[in-house]
Amino acid sequence: MMVTLPPDYRPSEDEEFMNPIQVEYFRQKLLRWRTDLLKEADGTLASLSEGGIHESDITDRASVETDRALELRTRDRARKLISKIDQALMRVENGSYGYCEETGEPIGLRRLEARPIATLSIEAQERHERMERVRRDD
Repeated sequence: MMVTLPPDYRPSEDEEFMNPIQVEYFRQKLLRWRTDLLKEADGTLASLSEGGIHESDITDRASVETDRALELRTRDRARKLISKIDQALMRVENGSYGYCEETGEPIGLRRLEARPIATLSIEAQERHERMERVRRDD
């Protein structure tokens, strides 16, 4: 089903949660985010493939290597984020997007706006984090 978003649409608490317009809004938001990350990754690939390090000074060479390592770590995080975006898009397709994986309750529009890949409601996420801290403290 193809849904056209009104210009400047923003989801509202006044409308039915995850109605077709809200679902399309988040689907497009996820797709834009994914596209932006892929463009950045292409730029990184292009800069890294420009060749070896040509700095003769050992300090400059170390600085360039550090910058490249940081860029690669950033790209690895982006790769993992793209995977989470893909999972969120699958949830959009199967109708489970926007609902907590643990409780089945709505995650909430404000949380989804801030973190469109969220899989847990704030309450479930807080419980999860408390359990992690308890395990870490043991």
